[in-house]
Parts: sequence; C-alpha cells; structure tokens
Amino acid sequence: MSHPWQASLQMQSRRQFFGETGLRMGQVALASLAGSAIGMRGFADEKTTTPRVHPPLPGLPHFAPKAKSIIYLHMNGGPSQIDLWDYKPSLESQFDKDLPDSIRMGQRITTMTSGQARLPVAPSKFRFAQHGQCGRWVSELLPHTAGVVDELAVVKTLHTNAINHDPACTFVMTGSEVPGKASLGSWLAYGLGSESNNLPAFVVLTPTWSATAMAQALFTRMWSSGFLPTRYTGVALRSGKDPVLYLQNPEGVTSQDRRTMLDALGKLNQHRWEAWQDPEIQTRISQYEMAFRMQASVPDLVRIEDESTATLEMYGPEVTKPGTFASSAILARRMVERGVRVVQILHRGWDQHGNIAGDLPAQARDVDQACAGLIRDLKLRGMLDETLVVWGGEFGRTVYCQGGLTRENYGRDHHPKCFTMWLAGGGIQGGIEYGTTDDFSYNIADRPVHINDLNATLLHCMGIDHERFAYSFQGLDQRLTGVESQRVVKELLKG
Repeated sequence: MSHPWQASLQMQSRRQFFGETGLRMGQVALASLAGSAIGMRGFADEKTTTPRVHPPLPGLPHFAPKAKSIIYLHMNGGPSQIDLWDYKPSLESQFDKDLPDSIRMGQRITTMTSGQARLPVAPSKFRFAQHGQCGRWVSELLPHTAGVVDELAVVKTLHTNAINHDPACTFVMTGSEVPGKASLGSWLAYGLGSESNNLPAFVVLTPTWSATAMAQALFTRMWSSGFLPTRYTGVALRSGKDPVLYLQNPEGVTSQDRRTMLDALGKLNQHRWEAWQDPEIQTRISQYEMAFRMQASVPDLVRIEDESTATLEMYGPEVTKPGTFASSAILARRMVERGVRVVQILHRGWDQHGNIAGDLPAQARDVDQACAGLIRDLKLRGMLDETLVVWGGEFGRTVYCQGGLTRENYGRDHHPKCFTMWLAGGGIQGGIEYGTTDDFSYNIADRPVHINDLNATLLHCMGIDHERFAYSFQGLDQRLTGVESQRVVKELLKG
C-alpha cells in the first residue's frame, strides 16, 4: 500500500507541484526553529518539569559526551597558516627562490597561479614568539590568542580534497564537496536536539570584516539541513535591532492574539498531517511555535548590557557594536549558556591573494581578542569543559607568492594540502600541537588529519560514534564523515 503522502504527490497537477514547492522553499527562512530547549543551563528545576521541545534521537548520545555544545569559528577564505601558526624560520634563506620541484611534486594548483612564470618563495614578514607553558610559536598578529595557547590543541596537518572556496567550504561543513548534504550543525541538531525550548538548536552568525579585498560569498548550504528535515537547518541571526525579520507582532496585534491565531493554525495543520503524513507539515507547526517563543527570548539574548564591564572588556572594544565578530562571540557564549546546541560564526575576508601586509593584520584584529575572550569567559563560568570551540578555515595558503613579491608585501594562493586549525574545551587536551609539515609548510611530514577525521573527532566529543550516526537517503546510509574510513584523532582528547 502506498504512503498517503506519496499518494498525494502522485495526484498533484503540475501547477500544484510547483506551487507547493515554492511554499516549502519559503519555509526555510525559519528552518530549525523547533530545534530548541529551555532557558539557562542552571535552571535545573525548569528542565525537569518542562518537556523538551526538541529531544534527542532515541539512543543518542551513544556514550557520555565531553561537550554539550559547540561553537564553530569559521574563517571564510582560508587563513594563512604560514603567517599565523606554522612557524618556518628557515624560509628566510629561501626568499624569492623558486619553489623546488621536489616540494611541489607536480601537485595541482589553481588557475590563479598556474600561469605564473615562477613560483617564488615568500617567507612570512611577521614575527613569531613562544607563548604559554607549552611554548607554542604564535604570530605577532595574534597577541591575545597567544595568551590562551595552553587551552588550545593546535592541529597543523589538516588537509582537504577541494582547492576552491565553494567546494572547500561545503566540504568542511558537510563532509562532502557535493551540495545537498547536511551540515555539521544540522547533524547535531537532528541527533542531540537542544536544551532550550526558546531558541533554535542551531544558530548562525555572519559578522562584518575589515579586509579591503572582495570577500568570498557565503552559501546557505554551509548551515543547511540538506536531506534532513528542514527543521534542522541553521537559523541565521542578523545584526541590529531585528535579529530575525518579521519576528515581532505588527502594531495592534497582541501576544494573546498571536497565541489564538497559532492555536487555530496548528489545528488546521494537524488535520492535514493526519490526512497526508507529510513530515514538512510537522516542521511548519514547530516553526510557528518556535517563532512565537523567540519573540521573548531573542530580545533577552541580544541584551548584552546585562554583562559586567570586566566581561565586555575581555572581548575587546567592538563587543558592543552589533554585527562585529566580538559581538557575535559574546552572543555565542550567551546562546550556549541558554542551551543552544550549535553556534556557527562565519567571518569573511580571509582570502589574501595579495596585500597580506594590509589585509591579514586587519582580519586578525577582528577576531584575536574576541577568540581569547571567549575562551577565558567560558573558563571563568565553568563552561569550557562542556563547550567545544573550533577555529579554522576551509584550506590554507601557499608558501609561494601570487603576484609581485617584496620583503614588505606579497599574496598567497589556495593550498589544501596542509593547513592549521585549533580546538579547545569539551574533551580536548589543551597546550598540545599535533602534526608537522615540511620546511615549506607545503606537505604534511607527520600525522595527517583529513577534514572528515576532524568531523569524526568533533562528533566523538559530543558523544556520537560517527560510524553509527547515519540517515537513509537515496539508497545510502548517509554520514557526516562519508562512506570512506575515517578516524577519531584520539591524541587530541583528554585521557
């Protein structure tokens, strides 16, 4: 016997099909609003008496998690590992020499530099120094992050399959270069639900940036639910006084009016659900309900005037300016404090094909103090042990120069063969460095980490076995980490 929903699709006319599809695409604007749960984590009495709007899947987590939530700081464009984290003092003697064939080994490069007559080596113009008890080498561009290196696990040997931005960003967030897959945040919202009944399970912030060059576009597939139900798509909050458009009631409409309307609408949607069993009807019901709850919770969330002066100062002078990275970072802490499962901050402008001397310091200033402040703030509140923080981009940059090379300025092309990311908090061992690259920061010398090894590790910290976490779609048990063998990088974990 055919399913009622399938039968309804078969009975549709062409006009009805495209009409319904258009309506559903419009719903994505509020997708994932049901992925939520209750207020602040400290309100244990409320958590035990209020049913969870978005409970976890049965059987999840697979084992006791180290982290309850994740804050993913994505530096969109590809930050230069050579100028920030991967210290290579021996490169000074290689200035303006051609990259040796023995290092390049015929590897693919982008069309932006493949036509250059030469690939001259460009050592970093920025000074490095050792910091923390661990003695980590850090660029002068990250003085504040350097102050928290004992909390960080710095991974220098990430590598990816993609060499251009869109597929690389899609890969790092969904485990695949092919569009249409579910993002990391959507997987976690789907599997683990949320502890907040009043905010989405998965929230996305896209702050401003300072680089002068044109930034790469952001595509919603980076926070999309893909083949998962649309309720698990990340909710993007805007800066300014209206973080969510059209959330507030129109003038003359009271909260009770809205409640009455939603109750009536809910009955109609429930009637249609009982007739056709379309899962998107349940998504629609939950979206309307979450929007109603967010009318009260979002204004409270963004009211950072409640924070102490000492806390605000940790994040830097731009923390009170809506839309900045610093403002986004403190909002991320406030969200996980209120039970949001995943917060993703995507900071654009890291694509330095030229003018590294001007643009890279500006980008670093945007994020440096706020990243350090976030780590310190979480630790002071006793939240770092249960909050996993991730920092990195979609790939790294080449050791050779793109365009003209001088001692004072240069550019770098995309480099997927090795790049640096760091992790902190929830289950991660602080003060360590993992993996080494060759003398040119071009190839991995020891302990490679594939992007999906990283994703497997993040899921592990959240209490999920990546090999057992799947969703059936198009005849395949889809996984965030793909169908190839991946591993949890256990050396990064606390014992």
